[in-house]
Amino acid sequence: MSSRRTIAEVLDAALAERPHATAVEAASGAWTYAELDDRARRAAGALWSLGARPGDRVAACLPNDLDIVAAFHGAQRIGAIWAGVGEALAVGEQRDLHDLCDPAVLLAGPRCRIAPASRVDPDRWEDLLERGEQAPPIEPDAAAPAGIAFTSGTSGRPKAVVHSQRNLLLPGRALVETRGWGPDLRKGDSFPLTILNLMVLSTLLTAQAGGCSIVMDRRDAEGVAAWIAGHRVTVWNAAPAQLYDLAGRPDLDLGSLREVWSGGSDTPDAVRRAFAETHGLVPRVTYGLTEAPTVVSIDPPGDEWRPRASGRPLPYFDVAAYDDAGRRLPPGELGELRLAGTAGGPWADEWRPMLGYWDDGRVRPAGPGPVPTGDIGTVDADGWVSVLDRKKLVIVRGGANVYPLEVERVLGAHPDVGGVAVCGVPDDRLGQRVAAVLEGPAPDVAALAAACRRGLAPYKVPEIWVRVDALPVNAMGKVQRAGLPDLVERHRETGAHEWTGR
Repeated sequence: MSSRRTIAEVLDAALAERPHATAVEAASGAWTYAELDDRARRAAGALWSLGARPGDRVAACLPNDLDIVAAFHGAQRIGAIWAGVGEALAVGEQRDLHDLCDPAVLLAGPRCRIAPASRVDPDRWEDLLERGEQAPPIEPDAAAPAGIAFTSGTSGRPKAVVHSQRNLLLPGRALVETRGWGPDLRKGDSFPLTILNLMVLSTLLTAQAGGCSIVMDRRDAEGVAAWIAGHRVTVWNAAPAQLYDLAGRPDLDLGSLREVWSGGSDTPDAVRRAFAETHGLVPRVTYGLTEAPTVVSIDPPGDEWRPRASGRPLPYFDVAAYDDAGRRLPPGELGELRLAGTAGGPWADEWRPMLGYWDDGRVRPAGPGPVPTGDIGTVDADGWVSVLDRKKLVIVRGGANVYPLEVERVLGAHPDVGGVAVCGVPDDRLGQRVAAVLEGPAPDVAALAAACRRGLAPYKVPEIWVRVDALPVNAMGKVQRAGLPDLVERHRETGAHEWTGR
């Protein structure tokens, strides 16, 4: 597919060659390519009738099912900017994302907890689709803003990364070509499609292969296995915690899989080996970035891998480590990983950096030069990428990001809490767990956990609570965060002032 094509054209090849082949399967049924095209057309007309215009934001807080796929394609056909709002987020978190992107339309499902004027509930949406109104002919610009992906810095405040249609199509195009996928691809995704990266790796990728996107609504071991077996999934995206669980379940049938990926957080080599021993497939480890978007590097097809590495970059990337002065380091040296487009070969100049950040109703361009990832690692002479540490403070728990300061703000607002610091501690299954270090008298952990649950998504609530007489601070009075995980582990080993659980 040419890099000049748009998402509005992504179904065209399959529609010409295999219109009655299945394009997507989900909990409520399946659509052929012809049916998906019709539903996308109807969604475009419905959004237009609701007042959405090119450049407007269309947000969706919907479950993993057919509707979110059609709505995404419909939004792209009228040149709108797509944004997903996670169903698992607390009401305040959903409101923050809504307010940040300020959508003209919010498609609300059963777990949408906010009710702005832009909200469109399922019954009204279905009625608009049934009317079948037409949007006027629009020629979307492949380089124009097409999607917003929410991420955050160490402050925990969301940032809205803006990508073009061109960049949303590029990862799927590269993966299909380099891995030799075709119409027999049946790719399953159990992560929420409200995450923009997942739209890129599901319906956009499979459409470029002429295959089928399997939209899964279960993430537990039994549910995932049922989807894989029942829908003959050939490629599946997993979090390391899911691989950990499935490695202990030889009774579950994953026999249709030809490839399984692991991403979202660090995948321990032991988990990779255990899964391979149980199910006969060596997981393909990935390293990804919202700002890329999605996959930056991946293990090659087959069984080849290297300990502690996350594969090789996709062919349109130039990935290297840089020092603090911004100088590119030789292969194998440790520094911050940064991304640029490759300068030679068939993929030269295909990738463009993200358009910028959505800020106060417009796109604020990012800085020049290679894109910093915030991760510390190496790229060896053979191109293998290894991520050794996170420069950001983010805690990655089971593939989900938790930002210490957002948890600290909730705890710090409680009248019984003096000083507090939140950090991640290593965990074999989830990669990291959330720990809270509290200064002062013994806390009422149940009350603090309840306060967190009211203001945060469940996976952000601390599972380990440690009391100390005084938090470690530097001369400026700032908490010395680098030593917090060791402090927590020391308290856990001695059992002093430590509680676990929620």
